[in-house]
Parts: sequence; C-alpha cells; structure tokens
Amino acid sequence: MSLKNTAERWGAVSQLFHWLIVILLLVIAYIGLTMGDLPNGPRKINIYALHKSIGLTILGLVALRVFWRVYAGAPLAVPGTPGWQHRIATLTHGALYLLMFAIPLSGWVLNSAAGYPLQWFKLFNLPAITGRNHDLHELAESVHETLFWVLVVLVVMHAAAAFYHHLFQNDDTLRRMLPARRRVLASPTAPPPEETAP
Repeated sequence: MSLKNTAERWGAVSQLFHWLIVILLLVIAYIGLTMGDLPNGPRKINIYALHKSIGLTILGLVALRVFWRVYAGAPLAVPGTPGWQHRIATLTHGALYLLMFAIPLSGWVLNSAAGYPLQWFKLFNLPAITGRNHDLHELAESVHETLFWVLVVLVVMHAAAAFYHHLFQNDDTLRRMLPARRRVLASPTAPPPEETAP
C-alpha cells in the first residue's frame, strides 16, 4: 500500500491518522460523558487529566493530518458520485476538521479560565491561553459541550453516509479508507477444470 494518497484511495498514513483519531474520539467522548459523575478524589483528578491529555493529542494529530493532506493530496470523488453529494461530503469534512480544532481549543480556554494547570500526560506543562476568569470559564464550558454534540451529529452522518455507499451503492467510498486486500490469483500450474459431457 502506498504511504501517500492516490487518485483512487487514501494512503497508509492518512488511514492511520483517520482511524487513530476515531479511536481517540470514542475514548475521550466516553470519559467526558462519565467523568463528572465520579466522586471527588485523586481518581477523578487523574481522569480529568487524562481527558485533557487525549484532547491535546487529538489536536496535534488533526494538525498533522491537515499538513499531510496538503502534502499528499486527496483522492478524487468516487466515479458516479453526484455533484451535490460530493459538495456535501466536502463541507462535512471541512466542518469535522474545524470542530476537531475548536473543541480541544475551547477546552484549553476552559481550563485556563478555571486557573488549572494543563499537562500532557504529566510529561510537561502547557501555557495558559487566558487568565483566570469565571465568566469566560462558563462560556467556554458551554461552547465546549455544544461543539461536542455538533461533532457527534456530524460523525454519525459521516459514518451513515459511508455505510450507505458501501451497502446500497456498492462503491469504494468506505473501502478506500480501509487497507487494500491482496487479490488472490489463480496458480498458473493449477490444472484446468474438467469438462463435462453435454
């Protein structure tokens, strides 16, 4: 499989970015939806810290993915795709990229406005984006949560469209984001099938 994208399919690097970000989004969504119900204590603090670290990781991976896409290009539209579907897909992809930038950044602002330190897996600290500010913290928290639910809706639409194309249109929309299967060729030494009498 090619590392770079081709006109027909996504390359290995783009596929790695895509599926790694998908996994991290699922993990961070689960943590984000459950961590508020945890009892106060060291475990809750560590879970919150993990949530922030994964969010920063997603932010970095999305930035790298954008740079790689600019460098490696993107496949052409699947043959036979109506123009309106291609335009919707392009807009959806753009919105997903924007949200995957905006959500971690709003979380960074939220954390900074609350006056908490921000660490990446306890390896190093990141600077605060803003000073401590209660009103900004409340606003950033609301924005962070709203953007998350918008992302959920778009991700569900994106996945549903991919499965629709795969199951009902039988095209390569989903397959070209999956590792290519090697075609099994018939052995040249294999005997020809026996002929049967009519």
